[in-house]
Amino acid sequence: MFVVCGEALMDVYMGASTPTGMTLDARIGGSPLNVAQGLARLARPAAFLTGLSSDALGERLLASLRAEGVDTSLILRNDAPSTLSVVSVDASGVPRYAFHGNGAADRQITHDTMPALPPAARVLQFGSYALVVEPVGSALRALAARERERRLIAYDPNVRLNVEPDLAHWRAVVEQMVSIAHLVKVSDEDLGLLFPAETPEQVAARWLSQGAALVAVTRGRHGASAWTRNAQADVPTPETKVIDTVGAGDTFQAAMLTWLDEHDALTPEALGGLDASQLDALLRFAARAAAITCSRRGADMPRRAELG
Repeated sequence: MFVVCGEALMDVYMGASTPTGMTLDARIGGSPLNVAQGLARLARPAAFLTGLSSDALGERLLASLRAEGVDTSLILRNDAPSTLSVVSVDASGVPRYAFHGNGAADRQITHDTMPALPPAARVLQFGSYALVVEPVGSALRALAARERERRLIAYDPNVRLNVEPDLAHWRAVVEQMVSIAHLVKVSDEDLGLLFPAETPEQVAARWLSQGAALVAVTRGRHGASAWTRNAQADVPTPETKVIDTVGAGDTFQAAMLTWLDEHDALTPEALGGLDASQLDALLRFAARAAAITCSRRGADMPRRAELG
């Protein structure tokens, strides 16, 4: 079983003005939620570890997870509000983001309330802003460190400066998690924010020396790359008509974990032993899945049968 740890939220898009206010369109979101649902769509057993509000938005998030077949037994319900990420567009067409998450439900997990992991859990997936806000951040990082010798740890920083603008804090958390994780996937955009003086190749080499067994970097329309200590591969982005890139990186992560599971490579030793041809196949599978998501709207991730 995969256990995905992190946040769930609502992306709220501001619409047209009305006589009494304006219309709002709230959509299910959160990078970890997307990864959990992506794994379930790819026929992997997945559980989601998060805090969810008992409010109406929390109920909708829970219903979505259950409808996708995600195990919700590790979800902690509480009376704090659901996180909202409000998206508006200014007169020039440039999107603006307002984040409402202080004290929200997905931040309420602590060391004392952390649920016990099921024995079937083989992989823990961490990522996004839940690792950098408190008290949940400290609790999740401690969980990753505690379980590193017993389960595979996967990590995607998924930097969100509108949640936590302090890049120094992000760097500190990322470096801590990289020293714990066996598999690290990161976008070139995030690397540009975190380590502008280093190339992706340099960062990957450094992270491998710190303990990671596999590092993958997504480059948007420029493809993806992956490194182990002994092999490297680059693949192009599949040709596709891009409708919406929301959720593409999360789909890529879920698809990578799926390929590794299907090829019995979900151990640190197996990750480190992948050769160039295997890395190529891994990246192509994940890139194809991400391209399908990009060809749709609203993080509509593919199902296993669509990938052949």
